[in-house]
Amino acid sequence: MQLTDFTQLLTREGRWALESAMAFDPREKDFLGDFKMLAKRFPRELARTALTVAILRGEAFDKFPQAEKMYFTREALEQATPWEVAVSRAKRFEGYGRILDLGCSVGGDSLALAKSAPVMGVDQDPLRAAMARENARATRSRAEFIQADLQDLPFSLAGADFRNAAIFFDPARRLDHRRAFSVEEYQPALSIIERWLPHIPAVAVKISPGVQLEELERYDCEVEFISLGGNLKEAALWFGPLKTVTRRATLLSGDHTYTMTAEEQPELPLSAPQAFLYEPDPSVLRAGLVQALGGELAAAQLDREIAYLTADTRVEHPFVRCWPVEDWMPFQLKRLRATLRERNVGRVTVKKRGSPLVPEELIQ
Repeated sequence: MQLTDFTQLLTREGRWALESAMAFDPREKDFLGDFKMLAKRFPRELARTALTVAILRGEAFDKFPQAEKMYFTREALEQATPWEVAVSRAKRFEGYGRILDLGCSVGGDSLALAKSAPVMGVDQDPLRAAMARENARATRSRAEFIQADLQDLPFSLAGADFRNAAIFFDPARRLDHRRAFSVEEYQPALSIIERWLPHIPAVAVKISPGVQLEELERYDCEVEFISLGGNLKEAALWFGPLKTVTRRATLLSGDHTYTMTAEEQPELPLSAPQAFLYEPDPSVLRAGLVQALGGELAAAQLDREIAYLTADTRVEHPFVRCWPVEDWMPFQLKRLRATLRERNVGRVTVKKRGSPLVPEELIQ
């Protein structure tokens, strides 16, 4: 989609075409058939743009409660923060007079941040900046947007007063459809914040949850790993007054937010499997807080390098899944299959850590 295509979508005819496309309740697999029908009533490029946006709106409901009003590109939607995560993160910005959303894309995070303070979003892509403006207008959000290169970003944008301001920075983590694994491969690279911190010390950065922690050692920041319903979604870096600890695990579950932090962790005992086996939430694993969690559970580790915990008593805790242990044995495939047959076990789920075993092959 080009900027001219999107601009056409905002005309009277374009809005009519989008309403018509939305009425199909379209899906990507049905694109060709729906497009042929829509192209009978509207110019082909307008029909294509309207149908594309309508499809993306349908797919966006998992991330945005306001999806039916918003505009997306495919890549922007795939990279967008889930709404629950964005709203939770935005709460830490409460009390600031203005928030700069740098690398704002189509404005998904901006809409959440605007609940805490007025937002100025900046993105290099003119199409995404235009979509962000329309998304803010459609959702009546107190956010404004400009198109600019973050590499050249001055801190006198539009004559704004940046006293008591904070930055939320979301660098691009895909290059030519290839995922960037190093923070210095991001666009812009993470190190650009070193130019911003002297001007605005309150900075938060959205990064990949698979980040190599060694790359972050040069930065004085809090590293937070965020899990939504037990699935690791994002990581964030918090600088200056936004930093409160060194590592944090955050779990969002329904209307509840759970956090774990620990500056010092206990040395856990080692043990063979006991009555219960605990599997820590992935946010705890990535934050390196397994020992702190084990201390809260009065649990032992199976192995120093394996992040499973075990205990004789069951303790309810939001950051673990727990299973009773019926039996345990050294791994031998023949013996395992014989035991499953003796107990009339049908379908199984295989959990493994620190083993080259492929679960799907074992299940077969």
